[in-house]
Amino acid sequence: MTPFGTRLRTAMDARGPLCAGIDPHPSLLEEWGLTDDANGLEKFTMTAVEGLAGTAAAVKPQSAFFERHGSAGIAVLERAVQASRDLGALVVLDVKRGDIGSTAQAYADAYLHPSAPLFVDAITASPFLGMGSLDPMLDTAAGSGAGVFVLALTSNPEGPQFQHARTRDGGTVAGSVLAALAARNAGSLLGSFGAVVGATIGGTAEDLDIGGPLLVPGVGAQGGSAESVRLIFGPAARNVLPSSSRELLGAGPDVAALRAAAEHAAEQFAALAR
Repeated sequence: MTPFGTRLRTAMDARGPLCAGIDPHPSLLEEWGLTDDANGLEKFTMTAVEGLAGTAAAVKPQSAFFERHGSAGIAVLERAVQASRDLGALVVLDVKRGDIGSTAQAYADAYLHPSAPLFVDAITASPFLGMGSLDPMLDTAAGSGAGVFVLALTSNPEGPQFQHARTRDGGTVAGSVLAALAARNAGSLLGSFGAVVGATIGGTAEDLDIGGPLLVPGVGAQGGSAESVRLIFGPAARNVLPSSSRELLGAGPDVAALRAAAEHAAEQFAALAR
């Protein structure tokens, strides 16, 4: 399969740089007049897919909101992945997995192997156990044309306690994550191994030009804008995949309104990709 980074660049150039979050939060189900059960989950999700996946370069289902409904919720997630692909969107599954050894490989097999029922284009992963612990996921992704976005500089207030901590060589933990991803991406026009960097971190001295995509949550309702992204990422802004969830989903449940919201968001960030 064509590498994820190559496919993502093609999608971003064709559709604009937008990752549309699909987060079936209980409060959003209520706003849409739906019940907080598997039936409401399916109606919400498939409506969101219909409105967003034909416009956005990628969609990002948040796995936790499907998992809370048990096996019925996972079945909805599987249908949403296939339907999103049918509409031309790449699927980034927000699962933030992280473990070691055979368990890390099992997570890789669950999401990044083509034979898996939940095979997606990319997943999010946590490097808390060390970047080496993610090797099974990164290696499996490389072999199947998939990608991995690794948490690096997040916007939550608790993040700096770990991400800004200094390693023995004097750099930060976040910096070591970014450097490891840059090494993995070396030689690619756009590598398949990305970092998650919040749109509202305010600024950083870290080198964000990792040769791979930068998944940037926090745009739209959370305060991130095209201008703030440009200021934070500088030359690396071309590789930014801004992620918006609540602002887009707030336009629902009307499919046309969802589609218009996605088109508007993509246009706002289009200049970054040039």
